[in-house]
Amino acid sequence: MKLRNHYWKENVTGYLFIMPQFLLFLVFIVYPILEGIRLSLYKIQYQKETFVGLDNYITLFNDPVFFKSIYNTVIFVVFIVLLTVGFSLFVASAVFDKNAKYVSFIRGSYYIPVMVSMVVMSMVWGFLLNPANGLISYAAREMNFSTFNLLGNKSTVLPVVIFVTFATNVGQAIILYLASMIGVPKDLFEAAEVDGASRTKVIFQILIPLVKPTTIYITIINIIAVLKIFVVIQMLTGGGPNNASVTMMYYLYNNAFKYNQLGVASAVGVIMFFITLLLSVPQLRAMFKDK
Repeated sequence: MKLRNHYWKENVTGYLFIMPQFLLFLVFIVYPILEGIRLSLYKIQYQKETFVGLDNYITLFNDPVFFKSIYNTVIFVVFIVLLTVGFSLFVASAVFDKNAKYVSFIRGSYYIPVMVSMVVMSMVWGFLLNPANGLISYAAREMNFSTFNLLGNKSTVLPVVIFVTFATNVGQAIILYLASMIGVPKDLFEAAEVDGASRTKVIFQILIPLVKPTTIYITIINIIAVLKIFVVIQMLTGGGPNNASVTMMYYLYNNAFKYNQLGVASAVGVIMFFITLLLSVPQLRAMFKDK
């Protein structure tokens, strides 16, 4: 008993410091998750709640638009994450050992879009891609090319949205990779240089393995961010044409705020939560296993 009291007195300060954050975590993370799971089992009409069990989930799995939203979301996650990790690794590994001013310029250049609101960036891209009076269509007409509606074509809308999202957010990954690579001990590079290793071997056999925790972190945060992709879809396509660009988050928004199907929307949120867990847990296990 004395040992337990002594342990508590020694650590009480630490517990007091983490208590505010822990309470915020319970209120704003744990409670909404539990409440979302509960609401997914009810049919909600204004202030009336009727228990319907798994009917909301059955409704979802009978809706072809929901399956289309899952397919589109998976496509977004795979391509945006691969593009972000691949391109940011390429840029960071190309400049991490260059002059400090040059590195700072590259870092700032790529980070500018990240600092701008996603709404503003979507409006800018909407103006550029407008088929009637957008800058891209104007340039095409000036060069005697036929105008094209990239956002109104089923075959091009997904690649365009993927590119816009990737181009807007890749700066954050570049910043993280540069910080991680600059922190790699210089002794390793000097030893590789003495052994006559080429720059390609240094990058692939020393640099990339040592920044693996950063790669895992970037992968996880991008998976979560892309699963929540909404602003770009809302501003550029509205889920069209013919649901060709609808995502799970946009499907959730429509059911919650347009169709007043809060139970169905909660069921979508629960499914998204478990998808996020399935995609993130293996990455987290790999990170902690390395440590």
